[in-house]
Amino acid sequence: MPEPSPRPPGAPTAFRYPECNGRRVGLRNLVKRLTGVDLFPTDAVARAFIAGLTEGDPVAERFVAETYHGELGARKARELVERAQRDSIDSVPEAPESMRALFAEFEQLPGWVDPELVEEGAAVWRRWAYALGALGNAGTNDTYTEGWLAVPLSLSGGYAGQRALHRYLETSRWWIEVCRPGAVLTPGSLGRNISMHVRIMHVSVRERVKQHPEWDAERWGLPISQSAMLLTLLGGSVAPALGLYLLGHLTSAREVRAVLHFNRYCGHLVGVRCDGYFPETVADAWRILFMADAARSYDSADSGTELVESFVPAFAPAPAQRGLARLRAEYHYRVQAGYLGLYMLPWNRRRYRLPSAVPGILLLLLRSPLILALELARRASGWVDRRWQQANLSRWENWLRWQSDGKAAAFEAAAPLRR
Repeated sequence: MPEPSPRPPGAPTAFRYPECNGRRVGLRNLVKRLTGVDLFPTDAVARAFIAGLTEGDPVAERFVAETYHGELGARKARELVERAQRDSIDSVPEAPESMRALFAEFEQLPGWVDPELVEEGAAVWRRWAYALGALGNAGTNDTYTEGWLAVPLSLSGGYAGQRALHRYLETSRWWIEVCRPGAVLTPGSLGRNISMHVRIMHVSVRERVKQHPEWDAERWGLPISQSAMLLTLLGGSVAPALGLYLLGHLTSAREVRAVLHFNRYCGHLVGVRCDGYFPETVADAWRILFMADAARSYDSADSGTELVESFVPAFAPAPAQRGLARLRAEYHYRVQAGYLGLYMLPWNRRRYRLPSAVPGILLLLLRSPLILALELARRASGWVDRRWQQANLSRWENWLRWQSDGKAAAFEAAAPLRR
């Protein structure tokens, strides 16, 4: 009996796996011959991932359709959610059944969760701090060649044009809050509350993009799908764990597994399930990333170009900035360009008009010996490790406060599409 195809029926046509080009097939064959390791996932995982490109978040979708997009309206629906977060769902007698189901799922701790490993993973994020966001977004910019990832962000305005920095700052607030010690597992924490709003926002954007004439479901599947969100989680765990070695962050194998586990639980809070194909090991995570890279169609056109070319320039000093404020903005502008230069694939980077990465790369490399020294010291001393985590988190939050000019992150689910 023939083996089932890695492509399930109705698979989005833009995700071209297993139709890999010669370069990637050659690399796969060479690595397999030399090491016995396959760079690609099993056919079962590939099928599940490709099927996940058409899967969303049914529990949250039912709630949003009934409330945010229904007769109640977005403002009153958000008030209900915030009241339930503050006082418990039982204190909201008018909450519809769909809202009760959403909160029940959100609050239930999955059986696979290891609380100790989750906290170890959160500590990794605190050590990486600002570098996590900068490297993660460099990797994300590299994926904007693909329409199924770029078009929803372009239509919604996330990371596009003048909103590029604003959305990055909102995401930074979520990163900071979920990685505070104990926060992600503590009911009622700000990190968990923001996660619920992020989940609702994703559902709301998904529904509106799905109905937009620019969205091609046959080609791209479902906007902000389960598998698209999985790639984001891997971009916040195994990708920076490897990439930041170059800059002095010596994340151990145990810590990489922990941060992958932490990202899985953060994903659970924002509606990511990926049952049966969320990677259990670091090697399996890299196989999924390699598969996604091999499956590119390079079809994002102007949407991808706008996203990539908006991001780093959004950090450039404003005309009104002077003195130390201008120097600070110039520093972050150059550092962000440096991360993009280091962690965006060169053949993808050449597709876009981007600021020079050289000054930023030099700044990052000059800092790396100090980071390396702190890594060695924190391995020898728990006190040094705790102080470094605290200092990094504090600097990250100070940067966010300064860059946001005091404006709070909103995570609005009802904002209209740009076009």
